[in-house]
Amino acid sequence: MFIEKTTRRFIYVAPKSRFMREALTILRKEVNNESAVLGFVGAPFTLASYVVEGGSSKHFTKIKRLAFSEPKVLHALLQKFATSMAKYIQYQADQGAQAVQIFDSWATELSPVDFEEFSLPYLKQIVNSVKQTHPDLPLILYASGSGGLLERLPLTGVDVVSLDWTVDMAEGRRRLGADVVVQGNVDPGVLFGSKEFITNRINDTVRKAGKGKHILNLGHGIVVGTPEENVAHFFDVAKGIRY
Repeated sequence: MFIEKTTRRFIYVAPKSRFMREALTILRKEVNNESAVLGFVGAPFTLASYVVEGGSSKHFTKIKRLAFSEPKVLHALLQKFATSMAKYIQYQADQGAQAVQIFDSWATELSPVDFEEFSLPYLKQIVNSVKQTHPDLPLILYASGSGGLLERLPLTGVDVVSLDWTVDMAEGRRRLGADVVVQGNVDPGVLFGSKEFITNRINDTVRKAGKGKHILNLGHGIVVGTPEENVAHFFDVAKGIRY
């Protein structure tokens, strides 16, 4: 996905990039169904934040100023992103993605009431649109620091809620309920520890998640400088777990 032009009234997103088609085709051929190919997209509010803020931000004052002073403008932008991202997910699925993760990294900068206005409706719209054409495509939602919004995330209709490491897995399971599939949530920093320490944290996470409906994963991406042998150990331990 790339943005050709942005103004307060207009945004054009080109979802059908040739490089994505080629990358997914090559990946599916290489893994030969031995591993799943995961696609990903940004969520409308997170993408809008990057556009309005001009990059990352500490306080998100620009996007919040727009939200609270000219909400119609922000809603128009969010609607364009929701439409584009639904098409982008469908495109990735058609080109070989077997599951897609939606990243709403900055939605947790919103209060719960503002999340319900500026993020939740557009996530629902994306999920509904994709499920109409690809009902069996698993959709995963990740939001950094989601503890304050946890109960609201399943309302989007996604198949999996991904937890970051700031949420205790046992508490996350309790708050989400036994029927929600959860993913995560080992702290990526744990991979700097000893192999014994890594093993213990993995087992603790799995124990707290309970049997079934849990996808073991890190609570975010691997940090630069992480020892490769520790990453390999994480996978070795994970593959040996039997629920």
